[in-house]
Amino acid sequence: MTTRDAGAGRGAKGPDELRREIEQTRHDLGDTVEELAGKLDVKGRAKARAEDWRDKAGAMGVQLRSSASQASKPVMIAGVAAGAVVAAGVVMRRHGGHQQSYAHRWYARHR
Repeated sequence: MTTRDAGAGRGAKGPDELRREIEQTRHDLGDTVEELAGKLDVKGRAKARAEDWRDKAGAMGVQLRSSASQASKPVMIAGVAAGAVVAAGVVMRRHGGHQQSYAHRWYARHR
């Protein structure tokens, strides 16, 4: 029995098996490098996240339009009326605030 035969009995690896292991290690290392590069690509990740948000917003818009088209007329009328009341309140408050400050200035000048 030679040393070569004794080594084969103890689990020594042949050249083909070593080549397979080297190829597997290279493949694993390539995957790891790709993962690291992806984590370091901040611009690419931000772009992907923005695209996800845009997709979600689009889906929500479709869902809202669908639910709005299925809503009953009284609910839609109530929504429009509430919006009109809020808009009128904002306009009146802005307009009223200017008149009040003008009145205060006039009163202060004519005292």
